[in-house]
Amino acid sequence: MQSLTKRRVSSDELDALLRAATGTGCRVEGELADGWFNTAYRVVLDDGTPAVVKLAPPAHAAVLRYELGIMATEAMVYRRLARLLGGGVPTPALLHAGEEFLVVSLLDGTGWDKAASRLAPATEAALRHDLGAITARLHTLAPEDGRFGYPAAASALSADDWPTAFTAMVDALLDDAERWHSPLGEPAAGIRALVAAGEDALAEVTEPRLVHFDLWPGNIFVDPGTGGAPARITGLIDHERAFWGDPAAELVSLAIGGDAGPDSALVAGYTEAGGVLDFTPAFRHRLALYRLYLALLLVVECGPRGYGPDHLAFCRRTLDDAVTALRSPGRRRRQ
Repeated sequence: MQSLTKRRVSSDELDALLRAATGTGCRVEGELADGWFNTAYRVVLDDGTPAVVKLAPPAHAAVLRYELGIMATEAMVYRRLARLLGGGVPTPALLHAGEEFLVVSLLDGTGWDKAASRLAPATEAALRHDLGAITARLHTLAPEDGRFGYPAAASALSADDWPTAFTAMVDALLDDAERWHSPLGEPAAGIRALVAAGEDALAEVTEPRLVHFDLWPGNIFVDPGTGGAPARITGLIDHERAFWGDPAAELVSLAIGGDAGPDSALVAGYTEAGGVLDFTPAFRHRLALYRLYLALLLVVECGPRGYGPDHLAFCRRTLDDAVTALRSPGRRRRQ
């Protein structure tokens, strides 16, 4: 995906950057163009290790408030997952990290979005069940300081309770929307009122957990299975959008890849692994708020990233639907 936030460098420049920062250089094999924010290159390190290098946007690039310092968030998540007792969350290994780059191991398999056409319905259901279990284990991670919100210090979007943190996250996007003259359709005051009306539901969340918040199929790698071997999930990538918050929020992006309702294979895998998703009216109200948040984010990021009118129109429709759902309690109960 083309984006104004992407920082492209030559092979020699990338080699020099890594060599100066880590003492290890690389040979570039090609750019991985699927990302929407950072630039990623497939490389071979000096010792022959295949890897992926992610570069943060250039210093002059305009980014949203929540995006400030989020490469450090991704590095933190990799480190926390590496220490997770019992493991169980497949993800690349963090090989090197700097302020403007990450080097991670190369995963087997391919993005689920690219492999989907090769997966039989039964295989897809089994993988969704496994994904639910992996997500439950991801959600056992908690912040060391007990705070909700974005972990990147540069974002300053955190608080001691979830209603305050989530409101600050929404307010930051609305401030960005004003800066970029984003065509929200719904006035900012109306969006703030919808969030305020959900305060009691948000207050039910008292323990922050790690939420990836970008688990669409392109960020989930799978091995479709060959030669009689079963299909399997090989890793979750792109953790930079993660925050400490309500595990229910994870269902927003997980629903992009398939059913994430109470009777789904995904939720069955989640609960069998010890996770709790109760689908009470308050839970569904929060879920509608998180759909609103993601839709708002997608619209606002079109400005600094320079996305075209067709993508912006799609994001606007998604935001309109999210606003309508929050204003229609009966529809929200059915979601």
